[in-house]
Amino acid sequence: MEFREVSRNKKQILSKERCDEIINKATSGVLAVLGDGDYPYGVPISFAYRNNKIYFHGMPSGHKYDSMKKHDKVCLTIIETDQVVPEEYTTYFRSVIIFGRARIVEDVAEKHKIADYLVEKYSPGLEEGIHEMFEKRIAWMGAFEIEIDHISGKEAIEFADPNFSFDSIKG
Repeated sequence: MEFREVSRNKKQILSKERCDEIINKATSGVLAVLGDGDYPYGVPISFAYRNNKIYFHGMPSGHKYDSMKKHDKVCLTIIETDQVVPEEYTTYFRSVIIFGRARIVEDVAEKHKIADYLVEKYSPGLEEGIHEMFEKRIAWMGAFEIEIDHISGKEAIEFADPNFSFDSIKG
């Protein structure tokens, strides 16, 4: 599939390296799936990013789980910056969008690996004992992997071009 280019000013497009930095730094994003009745369903998730894949956990049942089981194409939106600037009638933003295919992880060893990635990101220094805790929960823990097909990032023109002025576009 051909993914769309970021529209408008090409100066606003973030490099792959900058997108990776934002993804690694972010603590949450909104996962969009094709939900019940083919309505979009967006749900906040915490995640880890390794080897060009996104990993997260959740219950092995429910709306998110059922939707990914039925249709594996997903989209993850991560917002790094969202600064409202009232006097300019705008928002200074920086965000990344990821398109990919979700896989429900069943293998216990893979679930442990995902748990390790998440603990490493969200509880650094507390990795000791994680396997004991997860040993009790691993059987019923849902674990997921997104194989990334496309990443794009965009930022407000004010970040991309420090010489930008709204006066320059007034006609």
